[in-house]
Amino acid sequence: MIKVRVGGPSGLRLAERAEKNCWIDVINPTGEELSLLEKWYKVLPEHLTDVLDIDEQARIEKENDYTLLIVRLPVFDARYELPYFTVPCGVFLFSDRIVTICQTDCEALQDLRSGKAKGLELRNKSAFVLHILGRSAIVFLRFLKEINRRTSAIERELQASVKNHELTQLLSSEKSLVFFTTSLKSNEILLEKLQATKAIRFKEDEAELLEDVVTDNKQAIEMANIYSDILAGMMDAFASVISNNLNMQMKRLTILSVMLMVATFVVSAFSMNVDSPLSGMPWAFWGIMGLALGASCVGGVLMLGRRAPPPRAYGRSGAKALAGAMVPNSGRLR
Repeated sequence: MIKVRVGGPSGLRLAERAEKNCWIDVINPTGEELSLLEKWYKVLPEHLTDVLDIDEQARIEKENDYTLLIVRLPVFDARYELPYFTVPCGVFLFSDRIVTICQTDCEALQDLRSGKAKGLELRNKSAFVLHILGRSAIVFLRFLKEINRRTSAIERELQASVKNHELTQLLSSEKSLVFFTTSLKSNEILLEKLQATKAIRFKEDEAELLEDVVTDNKQAIEMANIYSDILAGMMDAFASVISNNLNMQMKRLTILSVMLMVATFVVSAFSMNVDSPLSGMPWAFWGIMGLALGASCVGGVLMLGRRAPPPRAYGRSGAKALAGAMVPNSGRLR
């Protein structure tokens, strides 16, 4: 889908045809639209292929007719199993227009269209680059906070669960954090190149804005790393909790099996094909059943009654000795 946007007094507006200092916004292009872009603007086909490659990293390239920037942008789509991910967005800077190509619509581009980026002017190509990089860093920070909130909600559900569904959700969040960290580091390399090279000339005030974008990007990287470390530790802890809950269930089943085994032994002893001393008694059946039940109860009590011994209690002298042993330079360790 190709849409042409031009600047106006009230912000960006749609136009029917391309004109000078316009923004050609391309989302999920078809093969025919890519051929038109290649024909109209002499865009190299390998650049179009790179922009649509989901694994393409951020970079900058200078050609005769245009300058290409590939930026990694965050995306949220609840329809996918992994709702938070990143996609490459190609920004082609021509002398009289800007062309952006992205395989999936994302919030950073939506913020530019809706006018959330203050002072956006399509005539100033360097300012447009700073706006898209700045909105990208802001959306990254916003999505990281949302992932953290989702993780906290899953944690509360996991405390009362012994199933793997919540762990699967945590794994999905961890994958999203890994994708975010990789994309943010790729954008960081692009920002460093923009600061070091003269492929795009920034004014003095724009250079200060570029430093702010670099700071926001570094903050997003730090947040992603912190959340990823916390999530990894949380998954290990709750995996141990679920394993411990499973062990408790196995313990209960083992106790039940022992109780049934004792009862089975008693009943089997009296059901052997030999003469029994109780064979002539009218209450023999109920007596044997009662004996089996009693033996099972005794076995269950013995199994359940085995607990760990309580911690050793120290008297006053023992407590003083222990305290003295813990104080540095108080003599020989006791």
